Amino acid sequence: MRWRGARGTRRGAGLLQPLPFLCPQTCPLLLRVFTTNNGRHHRMDEFSRGNVPSSELQIYTWMDATLKELTSLVKEVYPEARKKGTHFNFAIVFTDIKRPGYRVKEIGSTMSGRKGTDDSMTLQSQKFQIGDYLDIAITPPNRAPPPSGRMRPY
Repeated sequence: MRWRGARGTRRGAGLLQPLPFLCPQTCPLLLRVFTTNNGRHHRMDEFSRGNVPSSELQIYTWMDATLKELTSLVKEVYPEARKKGTHFNFAIVFTDIKRPGYRVKEIGSTMSGRKGTDDSMTLQSQKFQIGDYLDIAITPPNRAPPPSGRMRPY
């Protein structure tokens, strides 16, 4: 998705020309993602005392990753989530600095097979910080909430 190319060659005018090495300007981060397939986010007590839910995915990405890009990565791991109409609801789970424990902030949603206004939303635009978790509530198409006016078919 976001991997910048590697050094190689290409044909041009019958000659082999070196390709420039395209490396990102910033290092990727390790994004710890937790998913459910019941349409609800994890309870905050599941993140307490150093514990985390067992449904963890680890993704190397950048702060400018969009919700649609993250949806695509999750669909690679969970084939059942590829069905048209599957709903992905994203939330950031972060440490509460005022009291012990974690808090959750819903940031947006995407749907397989439909374009939506949240598709281009980035982690950075939602104030995601390195060390936060991403919680994705996946709802199968037969139980998905009705599409709002914000979604449109491809």
